[in-house]
Formats: sequence, structure tokens, C-alpha cells
Amino acid sequence: MNAHTARSGSAVLVLEDGRRFAGHAFGARGTTLGEAVFNTGMTGYQETLTDPSYHRQVVVMTAPHIGNTGWNDQDDESTRIWVAGFVVRDPALRPSNWRANRSLDQELASQGIVGISGVDTRALTRHLRERGAMRVGIFSGERVETDPARQLALVNAAAPMAGAALAPDVSTPQAYVVPALGERRYTVAALDLGIKAMTPELLARRGIEVHVLPASATFRDIEAITPDGVFFSNGPGDPATADSEVALLRQVLAARIPFFGICFGNQLLGRALGFGTYKLRYGHRGINQPVMDLSTRKVEVTAHNHGFAVDAPIGEVIAAPADPAYGRVRVSHVCLNDDVVEGLECLDLPAFSVQYHPEAAAGPHDANYLFDRFVSLLESNR
Repeated sequence: MNAHTARSGSAVLVLEDGRRFAGHAFGARGTTLGEAVFNTGMTGYQETLTDPSYHRQVVVMTAPHIGNTGWNDQDDESTRIWVAGFVVRDPALRPSNWRANRSLDQELASQGIVGISGVDTRALTRHLRERGAMRVGIFSGERVETDPARQLALVNAAAPMAGAALAPDVSTPQAYVVPALGERRYTVAALDLGIKAMTPELLARRGIEVHVLPASATFRDIEAITPDGVFFSNGPGDPATADSEVALLRQVLAARIPFFGICFGNQLLGRALGFGTYKLRYGHRGINQPVMDLSTRKVEVTAHNHGFAVDAPIGEVIAAPADPAYGRVRVSHVCLNDDVVEGLECLDLPAFSVQYHPEAAAGPHDANYLFDRFVSLLESNR
């Protein structure tokens, strides 16, 4: 497609290295900018779109046919769609599911999410795999920039993901409580860094009353709840920017309150213990990632959504670099695709975390046991 002849039904995707992909407008029309990443899941697009961890990212779905089940009002993982843009090859012409309330295209349009369809997502994914995640723009509609040079300039002027502090953007503005289902056995303070709705639900099913707190919460806010444990959620952005959250977690560790972290929470535990973090070339995003639990040698198929990782030694027990008082630490889980750290365990403190998503919405349930492990930690430290 010639970008100079962009019509309301045509669209173009422009990567920061100048690579261009022509397609058709999908969802809302307009311009959107973000980081281009790919997701290998063959199901769960609604949960992906509403996952706050995708804030400021343009998600490329590698599965070719997207939208079959439409959009329902039960499967959202948050109150809105968070992706900056959506890229698919073959969108479903109409939904085919008894739970669908409307089509995917209609929901994207109603929430103002600019997408593009008809793209060779296989070629685009291979490009991102070789070159790495990068900034991207989608341009569609009649009132958008059509000059290729100016489109590329807009893309390259967008803020990169490295150095981005995004958790405050997606966190709840006010604290709220998810009550325990059945008898209340424990109380947990959950720091919302981009929490998915399924996480407090799975905790509640285990008799936990979950107090979800804003990312700006203080240790005094946590103490006011007198929790049996503390949880740090998944979330977007660069963990190297989260200094206040790391300082808060160090207070939790010093107080020996049982701690469980997921994804961003794992990266923050790594930083609190004194390890560094780094940006992955193209990240892990999908529901079919093999991870080994190094204590049992059991392999789990897991759901991932992360572009950063913890830099910690695998296969050895070491003293926490930040403070000898934290005691011994080891890497508990590792990704079998690329040896990326996927979990941390403190041996002298009641704290552990994983980089992947045991709530798996959508995805496999191999790692669901981690919520039971947290319950066991709460029980043993009561």
C-alpha cells in the first residue's frame, strides 16, 4: 500500500527501524504509538487486551485467526483495554460463542483502540524476534499523517519502554477489598502494580481476604491492615524505575511478613534483595512457556507476559547482595527456552516470587499450586 493514498479502510504499521506493513483498519481509526511485542497464545485475547501489563504496548498476535469468540462482559482482567494497539492477521467476520456480547472489532472501536488487520504477522514476528522489541506506530483513517518520513519520525519520537515508570498509571486510585470466599482464614495486603482480576479471586477462593492497595501505598498503610502476608502483583514498565516500591518491599522483608510476588513483583523482589534487572530482547509473552521448578525438577507449561528479567545466578545459593540480614537466596525457577530467571526463593525469610503468571487467565493451570504454597507460608508464619 502507498501510505500517501491511505483511505479510511486502509492502515499501515511502521516500525522504528523503517520496516512497514500494510493492512486494513481494525477497531478505532487514528494514530497510536507504543512498543511492538508479540504474543504466541492461541486463545485468551480478551484477557491479554485487558491485562494492565500491556500498557503502552502494541500487541501482535501470532495466531492467525483472532476474534472467533467475540467479546463478553465476564472475562476482562481489568476495567478497560490497556494495550496501545492490536495487530492481527485474519479477524473473525462475526463472533461465534454463546457468551459473546459483541464483536472484538466493536469493542476495540468503542474503547478507542487503534488496530490493524491483514498483516503478515508471521513475517512481523520473525522481524521482532531477530531485531528485538521496538517502537511502532499504526496509522489509519482519513485524518492521520500519511507521509512515510513523518510517520517514522513520530514513531522514533515516542518514549521507549526502558526507563518507563508505568505502574502508577494502571494502579487502582483507591484501596478496595476482595472478600474471602467462605470462611476468612487470612488477610493479605496486595500492592496493585497492574493486578489482574483473577489473582485476588484465586486468593479469595483459598479463604484469603485481599486488601488491594494503590501502588503509592506506604508501609504504614500495610501495617494498618495487620496482614498475614503481602503480595506484589504483575505490572508494566521498567523495574529499574520502581525505587519507592522496592523500598516498601524491603520494609516488608525486614518485618518478616510473608511475601509472594508475581511478574513485576518478582523483579522487585530481585531488586530488593540486591540483584539487577535487564530488558529482554523481545520478551516472553504467551501461554506455552516451559519453566522448570529447580527444587523438584518438574517442568510446567506456563503463561508469561514480561519484557524485563532479574539478573541472578542460577544453580547456587548465595547471600542476598543488598543486606546480609536477608540471608540466603536462590533462583527457584528457570525458563527452559533461554535460561531466564523465572522465580526467586528466600531461604531465611518467608518470601518467594515467580516471573510468570500462575493465575493463567488465559492459559495452563500447571502453576496454580503456587497460591497453595503461599497459603502454606501464611500458615507456618502465623
